[in-house]
Amino acid sequence: MSDYLVNLGTNRAAKSLLGSLGIPVPQKLRRAQGPFAAKPLVSLTAWSGGTGSDLDLQDLLHDLGADRGDQESDVLLFDACGLTGAEGLKELYRAFHPRIRGLRPSGRIIVLGRPELCTESTEHAVAQAALDGFVRSMAKEIGRKGATANLLQVEPGAESHVRGALRFLLSDHAAYISGQPLAIRDRGEAPAFSPRSLQGRVALVTGAARGIGAETARRLAEEGATVVLLDREETVGVLEAAAVTLKGHSLTCDVLAPDAPQRITDTLTALGGVDIVVHNAGVTRDRTLGRMPEPDWDLVMGVNLAAILKIHDALARGPLADGARIVLLSSTVGLAGNVGQTNYAATKAAMAGLSRRLGRDLAGRGIGVFAVAPGFIETRMTETIPFATREGARRLNNLSQGGLPEDVAEAITFLCTDGASGLSGGVLRVCGGSLIGA
Repeated sequence: MSDYLVNLGTNRAAKSLLGSLGIPVPQKLRRAQGPFAAKPLVSLTAWSGGTGSDLDLQDLLHDLGADRGDQESDVLLFDACGLTGAEGLKELYRAFHPRIRGLRPSGRIIVLGRPELCTESTEHAVAQAALDGFVRSMAKEIGRKGATANLLQVEPGAESHVRGALRFLLSDHAAYISGQPLAIRDRGEAPAFSPRSLQGRVALVTGAARGIGAETARRLAEEGATVVLLDREETVGVLEAAAVTLKGHSLTCDVLAPDAPQRITDTLTALGGVDIVVHNAGVTRDRTLGRMPEPDWDLVMGVNLAAILKIHDALARGPLADGARIVLLSSTVGLAGNVGQTNYAATKAAMAGLSRRLGRDLAGRGIGVFAVAPGFIETRMTETIPFATREGARRLNNLSQGGLPEDVAEAITFLCTDGASGLSGGVLRVCGGSLIGA
């Protein structure tokens, strides 16, 4: 399904007419094609400022391919790690006031700060806390341009991990990620970037026949991974065709089947182990709690939570490699709740909690664990939502439009690379800065 307002916005006459009627037209997002690049900012201009960390921001931007900009730029990068108190926050105004109107369509803003628990004083702590509200608000102001703003909260000593996060967040691979704080933790020295960095790695993607799962399998294969696509028996034709195209493997399996963990483990063991696991399979059975049949509760809990725990346990004791990556599909509904989705929201909140817990428990094996929380994504599932509800969900974010399955796939794929090494245990929202689950 495509967004008619976004499509109309590409027609100059239609955009002008809608504007005269007071109807805001979303900016068509500039999305990247192909694998991740070492220099994603080639042909773009960037400005940097601020202080407080040990990073040379201008050198970093140059290394990513950007030319120097100022009043008109594609990228604004500001180091706010050293800001302290109300007076220090004035530096945000001085930096962005003269430049934000010159930010080009599909531009990117990143502010670097410190986690509150890593601050040196009360004055430092409150200034760093203020960055969250500042960046979220700024992201809403620039969303009409298709531009994004995010906050990276960098632990002291974790500076080497910033480069990988910036390579993704400043690129067009991150077109639908906006208005959120992300914690960069110290995980030792960050690995250097290498093209097609998933070459030689085996990846399992559940729910891979269509939508987000299919796009994720495609992107992982594009980055070099050998993908095992798992879905139900009724999808066998689609699944096998995709496996042939991606030079991967298909596995038809109901994740609720008692023998599912063993079948999955046997398949991956035969391939020499698994380096990437994407738990994407999920279902909904929406009904208000008082009217929800018990089988609907049980099915959602079974597929979205119980099966994941059983499969993870089997993999962790078997073919899951040290240094692996695990990505769990959460949802903004799990972060904010929603009428008629107590069962679904509970399981998706559980995924965020599981990311935090496993991120801690598996750190000793060098395994990174992440949760991805999509917002409104244009899929077959959202096609069934009544028109008025669907329109509201589309527009209630900074970018005033729904995301695409490829937007979620880009985030998942990034998290499976070494560039995301400092983000383990967190939740990455792919929601355009949604007002739901913000």
